[in-house]
Amino acid sequence: MTTSIDRSHQLRAILVGDEPSAWEAAGFTVTEGSLMVGTTAVVLDPKMPSGICRADVEGLGGDVDGLPIGPIETPIDPPRDHRNLVRRFDHLVVMSPSIQRTSDALVEAGLDLRRTRTFPSGGQMRRQDFFWLGDVILELVGIDGVTDDGPASLWGLALECDDLDTAVIKLGDGVGPAKDAVQADRRIATIRTRELGVSVPIALMSPHARRNDV
Repeated sequence: MTTSIDRSHQLRAILVGDEPSAWEAAGFTVTEGSLMVGTTAVVLDPKMPSGICRADVEGLGGDVDGLPIGPIETPIDPPRDHRNLVRRFDHLVVMSPSIQRTSDALVEAGLDLRRTRTFPSGGQMRRQDFFWLGDVILELVGIDGVTDDGPASLWGLALECDDLDTAVIKLGDGVGPAKDAVQADRRIATIRTRELGVSVPIALMSPHARRNDV
């Protein structure tokens, strides 16, 4: 059974400092500098610094542990159909040099910590904390036990597409091969964003079997 979605902290939009043509090369349909992925708008402004510059989250105002949170103006009806077959927003990935500090700040801001995962990598214990932003997962990533200074940052996107194999064929050299994802029964392919001029890491993922767990 799928639980109802709490939209009190819905991710409404993100602002990215990229040229629209770069996202078009990655298989997105862009009109007037914006597009929709599920219920979340992506606004592209090449005059802004590269990367994800800001996130517009329902019920949150102002930075959270350095994460730039604030309103983003979007066109009334950005396009939703994309050549890469992306249909919905899966994860917004946040990186932190002090994951416990950032996690505590997100909880204090009103988000619900749903799950924590730790695993060894490169001689360190990596940690992922998962929160819901409405129908989007916020995946907070860092090194468990590390408390370095510096703000958290909006880092990358994982987007769900209807048919991953067809998307890989359509994008050709613009995407890596599809392979098994960490999540059971899912597959993933990474868009070659650097070659395309996109400043945000983007992964394409096969659909979730269930949406009530993270």
